Amino acid sequence: GSSMGFDPIYREKAAELGKVMAERQCELLYGGGSVGLMKIIADVMLDNKCKVTGTITNHLMDMEVGYNDIDELIVVDSMAERKKILEDMADGFIAMPGGIGTMDEFFEVYVLSQLRVFDKPVALYNINGYYDDILRFIDRAAKEGFVRKEHALNLIVSDDPKELLEKMELFQPTDVKKWVVEIKEQLKTEN
Repeated sequence: GSSMGFDPIYREKAAELGKVMAERQCELLYGGGSVGLMKIIADVMLDNKCKVTGTITNHLMDMEVGYNDIDELIVVDSMAERKKILEDMADGFIAMPGGIGTMDEFFEVYVLSQLRVFDKPVALYNINGYYDDILRFIDRAAKEGFVRKEHALNLIVSDDPKELLEKMELFQPTDVKKWVVEIKEQLKTEN
């Protein structure tokens, strides 16, 4: 998230996640900004001597929101290029509470996970119940037959950073071939 939110709990929990990631000697890959909740995590990681890499667009650098004090700042031309670099470099994805940009990034990696373009865990850090409405949407989509139940269950959700990272470490992706075959079979029986 490039914003802090109004409730101080978001800042506190961002720092807590950064601390837990640092304790596990994680490396932080993020959007490269010097603002919002992600800066808090970056600062905690830097304070604990963990590597922090950011990927940011020229446009955002021109707006002076790039964080030059991190270990590596990769500057690219487009948001698509930025996301692709982060998708390729990361071992997993955690969506902090955020706005439209966060939703764009979250749903993109969630789809890539669903399609098994990569086998990396995707998680929602559900601070203060922030993602409850998104979870209800995914649950409804599964109940209505628009999302496979196993894909809904594949999403990692927690408001506890230790639990979140433990679940990510234990992540086992859904078998795509199975559900693709089932969809094809369903189409045959309907025709």
